[in-house]
Amino acid sequence: MAGTPYKRVMLKLSGEALMGETEFGISTEVLRYVAAEVQQVLELGVQVGLVVGAGNIFRGVAGASKGMDRSTADNMGMLATVINSLAIQDALERSNIITRVMSAFPMPDVCEPYIRRRAIRHLEKGRVVVCAAGIGTPYFTTDTAAVIRALEIEADIICKATRVDGVYDKDPLQHEDAVKFETLDYAEVLKKNLRVMDAAAISLAQDNAIPIVVLNMNIPANIKRAMSGEHVGTLVR
Repeated sequence: MAGTPYKRVMLKLSGEALMGETEFGISTEVLRYVAAEVQQVLELGVQVGLVVGAGNIFRGVAGASKGMDRSTADNMGMLATVINSLAIQDALERSNIITRVMSAFPMPDVCEPYIRRRAIRHLEKGRVVVCAAGIGTPYFTTDTAAVIRALEIEADIICKATRVDGVYDKDPLQHEDAVKFETLDYAEVLKKNLRVMDAAAISLAQDNAIPIVVLNMNIPANIKRAMSGEHVGTLVR
């Protein structure tokens, strides 16, 4: 593909990223920003899959930690990802980007069911595919879902867009002396218990040798730069 080493990317967004400056819910300003960033990637000729979390609405682990049944809490979290996915679809289509939300929970009046071959076909036609409801099973995070869906759609790389510009040895938002890693291998992430993704997601990525780039989504054109082959953030491989 001219101008980029990648044909297809799985973009992972946190639900918290959609809040913007608010404490809860979805910021329309952030949605417009995300749409513009995705548009830049598409203009490179890169096909885009997307998974979004639900921390801006409900986190299953948080509910379970407060006494809620874990399966119920995770199901609620997966449903919350559908809300976020529909919001992203609306923002993308307002920018004239054809988008399909595909849910692991069948809800045909709202979005398509996730079918691997159909998802790949949408991507081949230049549509953005937003994979919602995790993998439809409790006890799996959206990080793990992003890796599984990336492998299923044969993505070349996973791009985890966060609030910080890579992976650090400790939280850079709380520690001024935090040290950034330019590159990491999967074993280092697991051994040092770095909060890139949960251990299940990293192990799955390692087993299938799919690279992960972690970058700051709040820096305009960062995702485009990474997809152009520039070194941005931290690369896990």
